[in-house]
Amino acid sequence: MPAPVPFDPQEIVDAKYEERPTREGVTTKRLICAACDIACSVVGEVQKGRVTKIRSSDNPIFKDNICMKGIVAPKGLAHPNRILHPLKRVGERGSGKFEQVTWEEAMSDIGSRLKKIVAEHGPEAWAVSTSQWNTSTDHGLGRRVMNHVGSPNWISGVALCAGNTAAVNRFTYGWFPFGDFSSTNCIVLMGHNPRRHSWTPLYNSIRSAQARGAKLIVMDPRRSSSAERADIWLPLKAGSDAAMMFGWLKVIIDEELYDKEFVANWTIGFEELRERVNEYPLDRVAELTGCDPEMIAEAARVYATSGPSIIPWTPITDMQRNSTSGIRLQTILRSICGYVDVPGGELLQGFNPDIVNESTIEMHHALSDEQKMKQLGSKDHPAFTYRGQLAFREPTKRVYGQEYANLVTGCHMATPSETFKAMAGEGEYPVKAFFFLGNNPLMSYANMPLIHKAMMNQDLIVSHEQFMTPSAQLADYILPADSWLERPWIHDMFGWMSTIRFSEKAMDPPGECKSTFEFWKQVAGALDMPEVVPWDTIEDFYDYRVEATGKSFADLISDTEVYFKKPAFKTYEKTGFATPSGKVELKSSLLEELGFDPLPYFREDPPHDKDYPLKMFTGVREDPFFQTGHRHIPEMRARCPEPQIYLNEKTAKAAGVAEGDWVTVENQLGSVKALLAIKDAMPDDLVRVPHGWWKPEMAQGNGSLSGAWDYSDAQLCRDDPDYLDLEQGIPHLKGIPCRVVPFTSDASADTETKVEHMEPAE
Repeated sequence: MPAPVPFDPQEIVDAKYEERPTREGVTTKRLICAACDIACSVVGEVQKGRVTKIRSSDNPIFKDNICMKGIVAPKGLAHPNRILHPLKRVGERGSGKFEQVTWEEAMSDIGSRLKKIVAEHGPEAWAVSTSQWNTSTDHGLGRRVMNHVGSPNWISGVALCAGNTAAVNRFTYGWFPFGDFSSTNCIVLMGHNPRRHSWTPLYNSIRSAQARGAKLIVMDPRRSSSAERADIWLPLKAGSDAAMMFGWLKVIIDEELYDKEFVANWTIGFEELRERVNEYPLDRVAELTGCDPEMIAEAARVYATSGPSIIPWTPITDMQRNSTSGIRLQTILRSICGYVDVPGGELLQGFNPDIVNESTIEMHHALSDEQKMKQLGSKDHPAFTYRGQLAFREPTKRVYGQEYANLVTGCHMATPSETFKAMAGEGEYPVKAFFFLGNNPLMSYANMPLIHKAMMNQDLIVSHEQFMTPSAQLADYILPADSWLERPWIHDMFGWMSTIRFSEKAMDPPGECKSTFEFWKQVAGALDMPEVVPWDTIEDFYDYRVEATGKSFADLISDTEVYFKKPAFKTYEKTGFATPSGKVELKSSLLEELGFDPLPYFREDPPHDKDYPLKMFTGVREDPFFQTGHRHIPEMRARCPEPQIYLNEKTAKAAGVAEGDWVTVENQLGSVKALLAIKDAMPDDLVRVPHGWWKPEMAQGNGSLSGAWDYSDAQLCRDDPDYLDLEQGIPHLKGIPCRVVPFTSDASADTETKVEHMEPAE
């Protein structure tokens, strides 16, 4: 998620400060860090043309927003193993062998082969996966080129994280709100645990809010550090978020704690919602969640009566079999309590009218309706696909001035699992070309065995990367990517908010590394459509985007910390909400049209499997790492040299394992190994499996894939029907049946290290 900024950005403009003096021979650049997904404002110190230090911003509003990943970034990006030249595969796919070629040779062959695939199988046979959290952005140019070619099959990790939340929020009130941390009275974290070195600005904002008296409610099976600081901690069962929110709604509606005027004037479906909520009395909710009913009721009352309160985005609710209902229940809580589009609540900001946004750059209108309907996953799981988002075109134009809003880049996507099935030859039509940028797809989605099969079945794979990831090892071409130190950036908050920030270029990229702008420009040229990306340089492109401000990009980047439009509240009173009815849809007319239950519901777990008596959750990042990155940096690995799973002592004893043992976590899909750390903060029978582990120092190529076959949690993430959210088609990662057994082979014991564990359970 983007870093929170004050709801009135004028506070940033008015902040009084002086830039720190620099040493002789040192210049400074104002940067936006892209070491993780939150985009902190930092300063880069440059000596002899290279960034030698990252420090915090001079602006007091941003000065505490820096973490270890940003500080160590210059060293990590200067690593000797960084890919500096285009590489072409030698031998069979997955051989791990590559030869250096020129960009011209690579793009000529890529263009020729991609045109042949499109001619033989149709444009939908080309899929692209990217994570704009990792590349900073591809400016919307990837979707733009694909839309002109005719392929709808763009996927991203945001299908599991924030992007799907944004898409589902639209079903209730037409946009994705952002909470006013600076003046809210109550913050609700649902499994989310922002820390000093992970989601740092969010951590700081929460601590500041608590310091001025705001309440903190945490729902989390673990006794996390946020849970320890909370006014109320609800240790619910993993994956029971939606059930818990039904309990809150039961209390809030029964005790008439909701905003009756707002409900009467600006919502539809309240009586139907009340009937559905009545199916979840507190004793049932207590059974489903494992929490005390009085504690559930107390938390609901605090949220509803504290005044403007916020439920910040959480990656936890994104990743459940009840994700759509869970996200919808969050939107309903915000709405009926009157917390939408008010100070201290959650603002629907819309686009900044002076900046050409990435949704516009993507040119979705260039893709025909026929091709849109071919998007993989749209028939069975349409929520965030073109089909599912189709009915928002008119209301979005009515309220926000344009038909397409690709919020957090998570709207109008294909469904990842259906895309990998098609790539593997198991889908409704073949996909034979696969590009990925700043993305390690083999380990970033569910069902790694399927993804591996899918990649091995491709005629062309192209990777735009900085390092030799396990996914890149399966590519035909690896094209060297620049970093956030080496390019300028217009940060538009991923289409979520109207505040715009700017990042300078601090140094030239090494070797032949190129930006995503240059990558897509070259792809357009290789496909004989250079007019699709007509700008010569990224600076020209940015000048086009900011023209309506009356300034050039160079002027803005030199004198503007944040470019914003003046905040406005309750704008719906003039425009209505961007839904078909113009109101908050507690009962969703669009979900009903798509053939789904228009009201939230809760699917209980499938029958218990005695062979897999434990439940696991995954997706949590260690502080030194982001997603599958940073394992190559010695300073980061020293803090966390091996993957660790967490159990409490009782569960470990029952499994026959002990602190410091190497263990195997298994389920019906696969297995991974890890070191065991005992955490008394973990509940009984729950296993925490770390996300995104591989070891760059291990052997490359198909047999090992740098340890991905040993450690990658994606091997345990199921995407069969019992473990998919129905509306979105995304996997359930919070409560997967598994077992833990002793690791019986000592083949790698000599190279692995016993590590100390930390408290509490993060």
